[in-house]
Amino acid sequence: MRAPGVLTSRGQVFLGLGAVVALAGMALGYRDVTRVGLLLVVLPLLARLLVRPTPPTLRVQRIVHPARLSPDQQGTVEVHFTNVGRKPTPMFLAEEQFDYALGDRPRFILPRMAPGESRRLRYQVRSRHRGAFAVGPITLRRRDPFGLTHVALQLPATVELLVLPYVWDLGDRRVAGQGRGTEGELPQMVSLHGEDDVSIRQYRDGDELRRVHWPATAHRGEIMVRQEDRPARRRAVLLLDSRAGAHPGTGYQVSFEWAVSAIASLARHLIKDGFVIHLLTHRTVEDGSAGVQIGIDEALATLARAQPDQGTSLQPLATAAHSFTSGGVLLISVVVAHDKDELANLAAVREPGSAAMALVLDPEAFRRGDPGEGKGAEAIRHTQILTQAGWQTVLVGPQDSVPAAWESLRATRRTGALT
Repeated sequence: MRAPGVLTSRGQVFLGLGAVVALAGMALGYRDVTRVGLLLVVLPLLARLLVRPTPPTLRVQRIVHPARLSPDQQGTVEVHFTNVGRKPTPMFLAEEQFDYALGDRPRFILPRMAPGESRRLRYQVRSRHRGAFAVGPITLRRRDPFGLTHVALQLPATVELLVLPYVWDLGDRRVAGQGRGTEGELPQMVSLHGEDDVSIRQYRDGDELRRVHWPATAHRGEIMVRQEDRPARRRAVLLLDSRAGAHPGTGYQVSFEWAVSAIASLARHLIKDGFVIHLLTHRTVEDGSAGVQIGIDEALATLARAQPDQGTSLQPLATAAHSFTSGGVLLISVVVAHDKDELANLAAVREPGSAAMALVLDPEAFRRGDPGEGKGAEAIRHTQILTQAGWQTVLVGPQDSVPAAWESLRATRRTGALT
């Protein structure tokens, strides 16, 4: 992308002053004064021709190390320039473009480069906030020798830099889920001998068609799928309340960042403990990825990109969660105590005998940012909606750390839910 050459402040002064002098000279009949005025007018115009915005023949490649950063971790960006044209490039003043959350934008001199010549430069980035940041494009600026005009060009190549959410250590105590067989299901035996001596269960959204057990399907009149003969793996569903209207504040909302960090910490903790996890956000429900189990790297990358959603309802998340809870999985939600009707819909997701847990965020406490006033009465009433439906709940504010909230939640366990 390129922009036309424009006059600098000095060039504008030359042009304006030259016009005034030339007009005065003509009015007073002083030819020499008129010539000086015309010269002042012509100089900026000639300078603009000297720096006409011709596209640079430069190729840009970036290498970011590491490609994923933790908050406050320093990363290195290495930029490679190569002149792929047939002519030398002029000297440019270059400025890298990226979000100021990564630090100050580096500026540097890019010297003349002969055809085929390469240059390399490095700079450091660091961010306190998670997110997916675009590094680039690079803006190239060039001035004429007199400083009367300049031109700005852009090299459009970019690269993504991920800053992952902060992950807390939640300890080494194991989590005893509600699994009742392989992948949290109650296995059903259809035969005792031969090649059909396998475990089966009802078909669930996301199951591969190759796992359909046709004899059992014909016998039962509903789609049944094979379960692989492998050690039982417990399944957990992590639900993130990403309603923009529920989280107070703007920009980096404290409550939303707390929720994202909590989900990230729980994901690592559960995967480390052998759980298969599914991540439910408004975005993953919309794109269909909620039904697919994910590993820790994919979970953290998804959460790094998470943003408050403009949707005002928890219903899509509740509906998606219900498709899992019927199988006896462990459901852990991080929700905001906002709108009792929405929380009632979520509360109904829990199946009898299954484990459902919630870290409930007090929006008023996060809005105040002052822990001295304690939890709000309305938030307490909203939390009781989940508690009365059999959920294990803890109401949290900005003063509560994720590990402390998790330990409090474990302390509310029922027999057989958590150890």
